[in-house]
Amino acid sequence: MSSGTNGLTIAMTGASGFVGRYVAAALIERGHTVRALSRDRNAPRVLPDEGVEVVLGDVFDDGALNRAAEGADCFINLIGIHREQPGGCTYERMHVRATQRCLDVAAEAGVDRFVQMSALGVRPEARSDYHKSKRLAELAVMDSGLDWTIFRPSIIHGPEGEFMHMAKDWVTGVGLPGFFLPYFIPFDGPKPMPPASVQPVHVEDVAALFADSVDNDDAIGEIYGVGGPQAYPWPDLLRTIRDIVPGAKPSLQPQGLPEPVFVMKAKGAKMLGVSALLPFTVDDVLMATEPNTCSTAKAFSHFGFEPRAFETSLADYAAQL
Repeated sequence: MSSGTNGLTIAMTGASGFVGRYVAAALIERGHTVRALSRDRNAPRVLPDEGVEVVLGDVFDDGALNRAAEGADCFINLIGIHREQPGGCTYERMHVRATQRCLDVAAEAGVDRFVQMSALGVRPEARSDYHKSKRLAELAVMDSGLDWTIFRPSIIHGPEGEFMHMAKDWVTGVGLPGFFLPYFIPFDGPKPMPPASVQPVHVEDVAALFADSVDNDDAIGEIYGVGGPQAYPWPDLLRTIRDIVPGAKPSLQPQGLPEPVFVMKAKGAKMLGVSALLPFTVDDVLMATEPNTCSTAKAFSHFGFEPRAFETSLADYAAQL
C-alpha cells in the first residue's frame, strides 16, 4: 500500500467502544469501509449508518473473527480493558491472547497491514500488570511478520469517555470522595515525590492517527507516542476540569493520597476477593504515579499531527458530560 490509497476494507475489533466509534467514523470519512467485529448487538446504533458492516461475535469466536478478516486490507485491534473482571476477563486474555488471535487470523487471511492500540507507559520494566500485558501484546505484533504500527496514547478524553465522566463526578461532588479531588502521590522509598503529569489527548485526534496510518507506508514498523499539546501534573489537571465543567464546586481542591498506603489497600481487597468495592486497583495507583507524557514529534513528522488543546476542547463538550 502507498500513502493516498482510498477504498480499503478495514477489519476492526473494539469498533463499538469509545475510541472505536471515532476511528470507524474517521476511516469512513477517508473513503474506507469498516468491517467491525462486535459482540454488542447494539453496535449498529453507535456506529455510522453507512460504510460499516457489523460482524456479530467476539475475538475468541473463530467463525466471526475469520469473517471479519476475510478480504480485508488492514486489521485494527482496539481491544483493551482497564480493569480485570471475574469470569476470565483478564489482562492476559484480553490484551495478549486476543492480540495473538487477531494477528494469526490476519496472517491466515492474507491481511498484511496491522495497527495496534497500546498505551503510553508501556515498557520492558513496567510495574503494573496492565502495562506488562500491553507490552507482551506489542511484542507479539512486532514478531508477527506483518506490516505493523503501534500507537501509545496518554489519557484519551471526549464526551463519552469514562475518565471524563468520573472526573465530572469528582468535581461536582457527586462521586466519591465528594469533598476533595483525589490523586495519588508517588514515593521514592519513604520520600514523597512530586505528582506525575499526564498529557490528555482528544479522541478525535487519536482516531485521525489510526485512520491516517492504514495507507501510510511511513508508519510501517513504527511506535508512536500520542498526547495532547500540554502536560498537566495531576492537581493542575483536576483544577482545570473543575474550572470548566458546569456545576462543579469551586471549593473542592486536589488532595494527594500516598501510593504505598493505597497499593496495600488495593492488594488487600484483591486477596479478600472484594476488589469491586474499591474505586481503584493496584494498577490504577501504580499507573497514576508514573509520568504519562511523550514527544509527538514523530507523529507530526509522519502525519502532520497537531492535537487540539485540552482546555478548549473540554469547554466544547463539557455540557454534554
